[in-house]
Amino acid sequence: MGIETKFQKTMNQYKGLPREIYIIFISRMVNAMGAFVWPLMTLLLTKKIGLSEAETGFYIMLPGLFYGIASLIGGKLADAFGRKIVIVVLNLMAVLLYVICGFIEPSMTTYYLILGAGFCYGMADPAHGALIADLTTPENRDAAYALSYMGFNLGFAIGPAIGGWLFERYLNWFFWGDAATAFVAILLLMIFVKETIHLTKEDVSEGRELEKSEEGTILGVLKKRPILIYFALVLFGYNFVYSQWGFMVPLHTDQIFADGAKWYGALASFNGFVVIACTPLMTFALHQFKTINRIVIGGTLYFIGFGMLIFTTNLIGFFIAIGIFTLGEIAVTVNSMPFIANHTPASHRGRMNSILPIIMGTGYTISPYVMGNVLEKVSITTAWTYVCGVMLVYVVFMFILGKYDSRQKEKLKLETA
Repeated sequence: MGIETKFQKTMNQYKGLPREIYIIFISRMVNAMGAFVWPLMTLLLTKKIGLSEAETGFYIMLPGLFYGIASLIGGKLADAFGRKIVIVVLNLMAVLLYVICGFIEPSMTTYYLILGAGFCYGMADPAHGALIADLTTPENRDAAYALSYMGFNLGFAIGPAIGGWLFERYLNWFFWGDAATAFVAILLLMIFVKETIHLTKEDVSEGRELEKSEEGTILGVLKKRPILIYFALVLFGYNFVYSQWGFMVPLHTDQIFADGAKWYGALASFNGFVVIACTPLMTFALHQFKTINRIVIGGTLYFIGFGMLIFTTNLIGFFIAIGIFTLGEIAVTVNSMPFIANHTPASHRGRMNSILPIIMGTGYTISPYVMGNVLEKVSITTAWTYVCGVMLVYVVFMFILGKYDSRQKEKLKLETA
């Protein structure tokens, strides 16, 4: 197969998707172009508000604790009232809070307003995942989630670099720019995407028995599908490591380079460009592997990429390390949500997209606090060795889970034969 033919085959997977998926792609791209605040939260708390590394770790952990509550509320709302209405109302509330931040001096009040915006976004998150699942089938779901992911990163390739510049010079526009792009993204969904909750009432096709709507609570569904709990627990460890992309990496760049915020913004933009360029290629290269094995490969790339930071002291090394880590991010992100959607009843998508991210996101939440305290006692290079040790353990767990998944699928085939 020639290079041109391979490229065409790789890109063809994104053709023929529902129109709404392309709107979601554009919406996420626009939103991410103004994603200034969260990527630079560590530096906002340390350089503008004046907190220590340990204090910063705690205050970055705090939104994650509230996210769990927000996600549970939002998941229930999405299944009860609809996906679109939840996304629009809650995101507009978050935009308003960001606008207010631009009018006040940096202080803990700023932080609490950002925390409130994060709570609103947290409530809306389960509806986003449920919306894509409603619009797709197992045949095109991987491509739909991958396209949404690329849309975010297409914008994110630009956003943090602009955000780093605004952070140093025009802090009010740092907040207002984020709010403006988020508002435009909301308008796109309001105008071009219809409500999808009615689709959960439709019968599913053969081979999608796990997506058939069910009565009962989310806990009852999880009891029947324990693999989802196991999967979330393993991704807890993955997210513990991934969290260092937003915590230890900016601290590390600030230690080594002048204008650390600028260089971290450049690394974040590079991360976005790698995602844009390599997501179709990674999807094509890994398509012959089972879903969980793709995530094992992603975790291995996390291990290698972050492991390089133990030894790297120059900018080129940082870019190479982040490039390798980003390939792992693609493999993990593109395959995680389709795996969950394919194992979830349509009637419980909102709630499943709330409760599992709480488990998975706890790793992301506690990691800055844990590693912030570790950094009070050891050097940042030593701390990276601890992070890589955690990653290696959870890669092994994901590999074992893949074997378990294969056995469960064989059992299901025998029961339905």
